[in-house]
Amino acid sequence: MTRSWLTPPRPKRPWLAVPWRPASLAAVLLAPLVLAPLLLALAPPAAAEAPTFRVLNRTGLTATALYAVRSPRGSAEDWGSSQLRRPLPPEESFALRATESAGCRFDLRLVLTDGRESRLTGQDICAQSMVVLQAAMPGTGVVTGLAKPPAITGPGAVAPRPGAPAGPATGRGSSGTGFVVARQRVLTNHHVVDGCRRLTVRGPEGRELPASLAAAPDGRRDLALLAVEGDPGPALRFRSAPVRRGEEVVTYGFPLSGILSSGPTLTTGEVNALSGLRDNPLQFQISAPVQPGNSGGPLLDRQGNVLGVVVSKLNAAGIAARTGDIPQNVNFAVKGSEALEYLRGAGVQPSMGDSTGRDRNATDIGELAHRSTVLVRCER
Repeated sequence: MTRSWLTPPRPKRPWLAVPWRPASLAAVLLAPLVLAPLLLALAPPAAAEAPTFRVLNRTGLTATALYAVRSPRGSAEDWGSSQLRRPLPPEESFALRATESAGCRFDLRLVLTDGRESRLTGQDICAQSMVVLQAAMPGTGVVTGLAKPPAITGPGAVAPRPGAPAGPATGRGSSGTGFVVARQRVLTNHHVVDGCRRLTVRGPEGRELPASLAAAPDGRRDLALLAVEGDPGPALRFRSAPVRRGEEVVTYGFPLSGILSSGPTLTTGEVNALSGLRDNPLQFQISAPVQPGNSGGPLLDRQGNVLGVVVSKLNAAGIAARTGDIPQNVNFAVKGSEALEYLRGAGVQPSMGDSTGRDRNATDIGELAHRSTVLVRCER
């Protein structure tokens, strides 16, 4: 078990480790409401000052967990407990003070909203007052985003697809899924389009259409709205009725494009829980199988109305390493109500459906979704 090297709370020195902002008086005044041993960074009673440092989130995404462990750690994934009790937005920092006995070398880890992570090891906190974490990598924890991993880099490494521009590929590429929510507007996940130099979408007719961000992405919900130059298809309707556990659902998207079928894939399952990982109120837990590339695709009810947006899956290998058991089909989707709030804030008024008619079979729902679901291609 990893030992915490942060100083335990001392009532006479109420230093609170909180994300830095220009005016933090309110945070100090509210300290009694949020005190917890792992959040406090207090000076020791000794005359010598223990090292103080800040961790700056420069990943471009909100961090949901921050770990700071003295180097060297024990086992590879022995990180102890997160120091955060609320998310750390991008470009904000979090202050920590080590105990005198902790030394100067620390390993640091941020876990981001899309399941990726940013890590630095062996950082000398005595020599630097600010440690910047910025390079995100695939997560080794419990959640994995579903954007397709980067392709092999270098000229000619990626073969052109039907409808794609001819010529060798340059740079790194990845792909995900999106679906039409209004005229020339496509909804997808933020992590699908994060850091993209060029965006295109491929519709059901195989044409590649240029795309760009139509509004600021929402890192907390992991949503992004794209403006498409051309007609990507008709808009899907969102469901107006509440969602219940056990409801049958259908996903439609482009998992592992180029490895599996280059066309869309349909899967079926159920809504297992009305909250996501660690009771995340923004998401559902679903059993419909999903793979990298499904990110941003529609989650549909048996009327063909949108219930949510597929976003991530449980990292089975990471859980197996911790528990010895392999979880089956534990996946997550952003709730449709959250997507509606984001879209309306971006000036889009989605079409709505009441889902009171007779259930359709999965084949019919697939035909409905096919006209409105696109492959999102990102070049970095």
